[in-house]
Amino acid sequence: MWAAAPVLLLLLLLLLLLARLARRGAARLEPAGRAVLITGCDSGFGHLLALRLHRLGFTVFAGCLCPGGDGARRLQREAGGAGRLRVLRLDVTRARDVRAAKELVLSHLPERGFWGLVNNAGISTFGETGWLPMETYEKFADVNILGSIRTTLAFLPLLRKYKGRIVFMSSIIAYFTLGNGIYSMTKAAIEKFCDALRLEMKKFGVQVCIIQPGNYARSTKIQPPLSAEEIWSELSEEEKAVYNKEYVQERANFFNSILSEGSTNGSEVVDAMVDALTSPAPKARYMVAKLKEKALVFVCALFPTVVMDSVLSYALSKVKLA
Repeated sequence: MWAAAPVLLLLLLLLLLLARLARRGAARLEPAGRAVLITGCDSGFGHLLALRLHRLGFTVFAGCLCPGGDGARRLQREAGGAGRLRVLRLDVTRARDVRAAKELVLSHLPERGFWGLVNNAGISTFGETGWLPMETYEKFADVNILGSIRTTLAFLPLLRKYKGRIVFMSSIIAYFTLGNGIYSMTKAAIEKFCDALRLEMKKFGVQVCIIQPGNYARSTKIQPPLSAEEIWSELSEEEKAVYNKEYVQERANFFNSILSEGSTNGSEVVDAMVDALTSPAPKARYMVAKLKEKALVFVCALFPTVVMDSVLSYALSKVKLA
């Protein structure tokens, strides 16, 4: 068995090389006359992607939580008021909004039909497991997991009909967590949903892609810094009896320092999203992260859990209960 390993490795490398050459040689998609719906366009990656796809020639349906808000108005101004970009109200937790979005898309489909769904909407927060109430877990599940599933189920018939693309916004945090386990949990769940969906959609010619950004907190503002006072004031009396303010302060400082190191170049992630929508041979996963972030994912994927636990415990070792 082991004697065959070098041959199998060589074959795998050859297949990867052939796949890369095929990607380079094939013609890219013609965007004109194709529609794409994006969720979470008020700001961040969704906002940037809507403008990029509009410039490329797609008909863009930009779902915004607040269609009358600053982000949505700015999006319309930056698009130049062109008819190919429509801003619509889309709260992914509301079935009524999703149905209305589908009706709007159906009534304004361009000649080449519905090409892509980008499940980008999401929320994030920081806190140890016991610090967050059940209502927060329910809200995160509804937005980050069920929201993406809700829009996907609604638009699957159109995507099958036009053999389109579905793009999901995940994160490298799907592999490990550093103080934001609630966000990590939702991203891990949506990755498994995507894995099942990708295999099931192959027979229809629909391609499913996952985007896995590293730390782009300063690009998206999905996670604003939190003060220790804010966190402490939300803790239950039971949690306050276990933790002290100094511990909460250190954890807040640690997490906020990670946020401050986030990349401001959100266009790197948008490049991956565009490739997922336009490449003749899109990747199943696009990891857009720094080398050290990719190294953490590598350790998590290939080494025993005890190794990753040791790495993360060391990163948190300065944070003490007393």
